[in-house]
Amino acid sequence: MTTPLGPFSGRTLDELGHDLRAGRTTAGELAREALDAVAALDPALNSFTSVDADGALAAAREADRELAAGTDRGPLHGIPVGVKDLIEVAGLPATMGSRHFAGHVPGTDAAVVTRLRAAGAVIVGKTTTHEFAYGPTGDCSATGPSRNPWDPERMSGGSSGGSAAAVAAGLVPLAIGTDTGGSVRIPAALCGIAGLKPAYGAIPADGVFPLARSFDHVGVLARTAAECFLAYRVLSGRELGESHRPLRVAWLDPSPLHVCDPEVVRVASEAAGVTEKVALPREVADAFRDVYVTIQSAEAADVHAERVAAAPELFQPDVLDRIRGAMDVPAWRYVRAVAELPRLAEAAEELFEGRDVLALPTVPLTAPPLGAREAVLDGRTIAVRAALLALTCPWNVLGYPALSVPAGTAGGLPVGLQLVCRPGDEHLLAAAARG
Repeated sequence: MTTPLGPFSGRTLDELGHDLRAGRTTAGELAREALDAVAALDPALNSFTSVDADGALAAAREADRELAAGTDRGPLHGIPVGVKDLIEVAGLPATMGSRHFAGHVPGTDAAVVTRLRAAGAVIVGKTTTHEFAYGPTGDCSATGPSRNPWDPERMSGGSSGGSAAAVAAGLVPLAIGTDTGGSVRIPAALCGIAGLKPAYGAIPADGVFPLARSFDHVGVLARTAAECFLAYRVLSGRELGESHRPLRVAWLDPSPLHVCDPEVVRVASEAAGVTEKVALPREVADAFRDVYVTIQSAEAADVHAERVAAAPELFQPDVLDRIRGAMDVPAWRYVRAVAELPRLAEAAEELFEGRDVLALPTVPLTAPPLGAREAVLDGRTIAVRAALLALTCPWNVLGYPALSVPAGTAGGLPVGLQLVCRPGDEHLLAAAARG
């Protein structure tokens, strides 16, 4: 990693919690460490769009008072957290990465923020998002691109790029993101951390600005899978079960979904360490992509139609082009795509027959340079945006839990391993991530 690391690099949520309860640190000290790190290091990364120093220090003081009085709200009590700037936090700007919402300050908290506060977490500020979350690159926002701590001239990934960069650089130990086609897992993979997209609806999306409501998920980013699942339990209110039998994990061949960098595939498959291999038929892989693009496009067009008509000049050009293209999707295509969902669910169930978890790369390539829209993979010129989404979006179509964990590096840049399970098998996903 080429950028300096902040105070939370190498410190797990469990370790921070033990230090708090043993009196080796305080929530106030942790909040001050996070605020100082953002001030010193974030100008090179642009992972935060706004910082709430007064609010964070006040929340930390309250967390310390409660712990001293014997009130312990659990594993996030006193922990500094970043929240994606697509999620409402009362009293803080919520720009959605767009000039359309310059100066917008909501008066209420999103449901996930309410749960963070109830758990005693300390909200440091808002993290950078690709405009309206409509892009997997993370480099297209009214507040500027979020940059990859491994190389600030490369993409963080998107759309939760600021959350991933902030965690990867050690500015905060935990951040909240959203994921409509891969927007938690893609930046987690490109920045070398863990990112969890839970099952659809597991963490409520109330108070989150929508991209495509059928596929929008709220997720978490942290250094490790264990920390992601710790936050998941708190924010979803769901406990993980126990597995008392050997896990059945299979490698899902990514090639029907998209051409991949062979070195990325090698690193991810070696990290998975499994011998059984399965594959989607090419026509099913194509159907997943087409259904995702059609439904996401139609629903995004619905969200933004009035803004495009009234003030198109306020959009980032890249995002405006995408929305205008989305508005060309006819109603009959949307209806047919929705009708395809049961068939795709059946195809996925066949993959999981006799298996608990599927493993595949999170993305087919390492972090591209900022602004790149084409790349060469295995001798072929490909569209960067389509490539970044190709291996993650099927699990949004289905609403299945999916996790990206660090697998190693290729060419000095991080590679992510994606693990996927059925809804209800999250304990098996957590077990697979532990290895």
